[in-house]
Amino acid sequence: MTVIEQQHDEFVRLTGPLRRELLTHCYRMLGSVQDAEDLVQETYLRAWRSYGDFEGRASLRTWLYRIATNACLNALRHGSRRVLPAGLGAPTADPVPLGRRDTEIPWLEPIPDERADPAAIVAGRAGLRLALIAALQHLPPQQRTVLILRDVLAWSAEEAADVLGISPAAVHSTLQRARARLERLAPAIDEITEPDEQEQRDLLDRYADAFTRADIPALTRLLTEDAVWQMPPNPSWFAGRDQVERLLRARMPGRSFRLLPLRANGQPGFAKYVDGRAFSVDVLTLRGPAIAEVTAFHDADLVRRFGLPAQI
Repeated sequence: MTVIEQQHDEFVRLTGPLRRELLTHCYRMLGSVQDAEDLVQETYLRAWRSYGDFEGRASLRTWLYRIATNACLNALRHGSRRVLPAGLGAPTADPVPLGRRDTEIPWLEPIPDERADPAAIVAGRAGLRLALIAALQHLPPQQRTVLILRDVLAWSAEEAADVLGISPAAVHSTLQRARARLERLAPAIDEITEPDEQEQRDLLDRYADAFTRADIPALTRLLTEDAVWQMPPNPSWFAGRDQVERLLRARMPGRSFRLLPLRANGQPGFAKYVDGRAFSVDVLTLRGPAIAEVTAFHDADLVRRFGLPAQI
């Protein structure tokens, strides 16, 4: 084995375990799994090219995060932020007719739990929830980076400063601004109280059963009074149980539904099939004994990216 081959084997051995962690970091930054995958690949290529000069002068993890973060910041300078419908304007008052899909908008994407960093799944409420990822996309890139490094990854100000090439004092001031803005964007993220495991299973079973039977009254009884329903790439969204019920009554009759359970962003969800064909990935936010939000990503390709069949 040549020296280069030995060095490559060492590089793979040391950096391989960090891939899912880096993918999760890039996803938080960008709001897109596919974009995050591309930038992780770019990170590893850049790191391999520089590995001969690395020589352990810094933590390998910090070094890789610096490369990945800079790649993400560069991508953000040349792209648009990812959004959900609720980030675009007021809720829709009338579900009929439903607005057209808008595939030109760069929509936020969910991340399958099996693709994300396991540590992020354990702390899903703090670090991976859809509401947080959506709110992060509204922060300026440097504020977004500092908040992720400091509050989500629990890095020190000195470590964050090293990654960004700024002073610890600048990190502190940037973090204060980011926290204040995030609180305005998503003030209730840390206040979500989920049901216990058995209550959650029962709630999800009742939801899937009601959908399969197209039982709209049963479905709406599972929602909180202020429930939100979003359906990207349709920019329309609905707020309040009554409005969601009107939407369901307008859209469900005459269709057959099947739901397969999945996990995304540390949250429960389902792949929804309409008349036997993959239709959407629905990510649910639970609050207490009820469902506070359904984000239904109407994208059959997304169902397949979760490893599920196109038809059942």
